[in-house]
Amino acid sequence: MRGIRAVGMALALAGAMLGTAAGTAGAAPAESSRTAAACPTGWGSGAKVGGALMGGDHLVDIRTGRHECYDRMVFDIPGGGRIGYQVQYVNRFHADPSGQYIPVAGGAILNIGIGAWSYDLEAGVPTYPGVVGEHLPSVNVSGYTTFRDTRFGGTYEGETQVGLGVRARLPFRVTQLDDRVVVDVAHSWTS
Repeated sequence: MRGIRAVGMALALAGAMLGTAAGTAGAAPAESSRTAAACPTGWGSGAKVGGALMGGDHLVDIRTGRHECYDRMVFDIPGGGRIGYQVQYVNRFHADPSGQYIPVAGGAILNIGIGAWSYDLEAGVPTYPGVVGEHLPSVNVSGYTTFRDTRFGGTYEGETQVGLGVRARLPFRVTQLDDRVVVDVAHSWTS
């Protein structure tokens, strides 16, 4: 009887150890999945369009930020509702409608069009102080992982245009919020 009880306890102990090992082994892939999912790169690099580009509201700020998996550019349009956008990679950046070539540093260039004015026609004053062909005011992308350069393309018929130089042609996403448009560019294809 003692022998059967000892064998039963040994089997129970072995089963418990196997269960613990299996639970730990099962947790390892979940942890790896979480790490991989922390930097999704399924955004693609194709053109992204949303809403009407001809806006009636005014751009007041463009700001940038660095994140673990991507660099971010935010276009602030207070009271703008759902702001239209068109973002795509181009070989060369040209101001619309003049066609003026504006050099943008980096391995690839994103042409960003936002459905908002940077100038208040009624008041006769700029709402965003960008100058065509120049770096974006108050935006410094030195030290960023992905961003390399910024250039203001101007405003024409309710669309403000920006050239964003990035390290390479990388995946990006565009998020449309009630008072801003957010452009995130991944640090790599396999983050």
